[in-house]
Formats: sequence, C-alpha cells, structure tokens
Amino acid sequence: MILLNEDTRVIVQGITGNQGRFHTKNMLETNTNIVAGVTPGKKGQNVQGIPVFDSVLETVEEYDANASVIFIPAPFAKDAAFEAIDAGLDLITIITEHIPVQDAIDIVNYGKKCGVDIIGPNTPGLASPKVGKMGIIPMSVLKEGNIGMVSRSGTLTYEVANQLTQNGHGQSTCVGIGGDPIIGLRYIEILERFEKDDETDAIVMIGEIGGSAEEETAEKLINKMKKPVISYIAGQSAPEGKRMGHAGAIIEKGAGTAQSKMKALEEAGALVAKKISEIPTLINEVI
Repeated sequence: MILLNEDTRVIVQGITGNQGRFHTKNMLETNTNIVAGVTPGKKGQNVQGIPVFDSVLETVEEYDANASVIFIPAPFAKDAAFEAIDAGLDLITIITEHIPVQDAIDIVNYGKKCGVDIIGPNTPGLASPKVGKMGIIPMSVLKEGNIGMVSRSGTLTYEVANQLTQNGHGQSTCVGIGGDPIIGLRYIEILERFEKDDETDAIVMIGEIGGSAEEETAEKLINKMKKPVISYIAGQSAPEGKRMGHAGAIIEKGAGTAQSKMKALEEAGALVAKKISEIPTLINEVI
C-alpha cells in the first residue's frame, strides 16, 4: 500500500461541520486511525469520541498527527491547507471542491516547496482496505488485495473498484487524484510509488478526456515500468469543444481526446480497456 498505512495518524479539519461529522463516522467504521479533529473555536468538543482542537499544531504536539483530511468550505480551504503544511504534516487530502484556481496553485506550490504530499483538491480521497481511508470512497466496494488504483474521477473509482472486487481482485490502495486542472500528486507520482510498493502487483489507471496528463504519464513513465498498467479512458464518445463534467475535461482540435490518450498509453505498453468490464479480464492476463 502507498500513502495511507499503519503509521498514518489522521486529523480531520472541519470535523464539526456536517460533512466532517458524517465522513469521520464512516472513516472510523473502517478502522482509520483518526486521532483528532480541528475546528477553530471548538476546542474541548468531541465528534464520535474524537477530541477537537483549535489548531493543527496542537494535534501534532498532542498526538504526533502526520496526515490531514480537509472538509473545509472552499473560501477557507487555502488557509486550512497552509496551516496543515506549516504544522509539518506529511500527507494532506483536500476533499473540498470549487476551490479557486489561484488558491489551488498556491496550495500545491507551497506543498511541493515544503515536501508535503497533497491529494486533490476535489477528490474522493484515498483508501487502503487494510488500514482504512481518508475521504469519501465507499469501502463497501473495496477489499484487501494487490491491485493499485489511481483515477481522476470519484464515480469511476467506485465503479472500477467494484468490478475488480466482484471478479476477485482486491486493492492495495485506491487514490483519487482529483478532477480539477490544478492538483497535488499526479498520475506520475502515484504510479512511481506503486512501482516501488511490494504489496502492489499491477496498477489500474483511470483517465478522462481533457488535458494531457495521461499522455504525459505514458511518455515519461509507463514504458519504463516493470509492473503492468491497465488503463481505461472515460469519454470516448464526447464531442470536441464540449465541456464534460470535470473542469479539465474539455477537448479541442484533437488534443486531449480519448483516442489520443488510448493511443499514447498503448504505445507506451499499457493494456487499454475499451470498456470498464474488460479491466478484470486484462488483469487476469498479467497476473
């Protein structure tokens, strides 16, 4: 597994809000090691038995917290992320959507400068079935296993994970990198970690139309990897110039099309599924 493991001590920023409360309960039910929550001005309260503090730094001093999942409204998410970075956390998962682009740029750049792993924003988070989850991925579709998953789409993550589970393939870690144009860890960084992970034997990479992240990953990394990569690109019938869902999912003049991505991935040595239902079959061919 990668990123989220037995040594991860999680805090929830925004734990006293409706989303924070709801998803803290779900994360605890999957045995996630949540040590504290943070909501300024709410110190002394508790949510699902988890103590609430005014600042991230207090949770580091009290519980040696090293990871945060953020359920903070978009206007305040940048401040929350900067606070977590300044407190010395190793991993920050930003579930919040609709964060202004400039704020996302500032968060990602500051995180990189400080050596912090950032997942998102606008992500379902990540889940390692063996130890729990940080975010909103439904654990009912996962089971412990040796397939790594990385995706831009939350819904597709759930659907593909369910297909794998139903066909007997469990997951080491599932990572939703986020659907916004500006994100923290990208396909390349996640695939590099899966390549080095002893508990991952193959990787499923789920992409979408728009942008060039999939082509970049194919060109720079996949043809050098020893572990098999199975890929699926959503939006194969989308018309050019029409925005489809995610902020990054728009194709123009042949760039960022499903066909261009699938071709680049195939040429790099990935196995490309034309339908989600083909993914388990392709995994069977390589494992």
